[in-house]
Amino acid sequence: MKPTIVLVHGAFADSSGFDAIIRRLLAGGYPVLAAPNPLRGIAADAAGVRALLDSVEGPIVLVGHSYGGAVVSAAAAASRQVRALVYLAAFVPDTGEAVGELVARFPGSTVNESLKAVPLPDGQVDLYIDPRAYHDRFAADVPAADAAVYAITQRPAGAAAFSEPAAGVPAWATIPSYHLIGAADQIIPPEAQQFMAKRAGAVVQVIEGASHLLFVSHPDATVAFIEQAARETAG
Repeated sequence: MKPTIVLVHGAFADSSGFDAIIRRLLAGGYPVLAAPNPLRGIAADAAGVRALLDSVEGPIVLVGHSYGGAVVSAAAAASRQVRALVYLAAFVPDTGEAVGELVARFPGSTVNESLKAVPLPDGQVDLYIDPRAYHDRFAADVPAADAAVYAITQRPAGAAAFSEPAAGVPAWATIPSYHLIGAADQIIPPEAQQFMAKRAGAVVQVIEGASHLLFVSHPDATVAFIEQAARETAG
């Protein structure tokens, strides 16, 4: 039985961005789920993903993009079903680290200068990527017309999600991990991703010229990477 592939989107995106890789995984015979990610905070978001994981029978390959990497690292902790973690241009925090801290630790990110803040009635703040900056900084290798749609449909992240430190032992400390990096990522600097991947002992693949939305611009390479994780850990 092939493992179920569970996909977790990150901030400034939603599950519709996984369309191309979902179609390819289904064609390859994999069961697939796209988990909703509220983007409110690591602990709360991870609890929702963990509930979905608990409903799955059999082995799982858990995939997280960007902020979703922090969520899957918490959601899969102590899981016996999750056989591999696949990080797509993702944050891989250690205990006590916040994603905002990690992105600021290395030069090269344009995320802070690209944000548009929307204050909420309860005093919280939602953050979006300014649609005017979305194509150039978030999805530079995606066709402009497609990037414009992703900019419109993006889900905002609560500002608190970026400052909340990861708690507990991260799943990557005990579960094999794989990290796909876009060499032209302007959101999470490739140097930061290499640091996090090396620390986790991850299998690393770099796609030259790929942006932060590398799974949209390079679906074949992304699916091949996920399938590699499945073959090597869940067989």
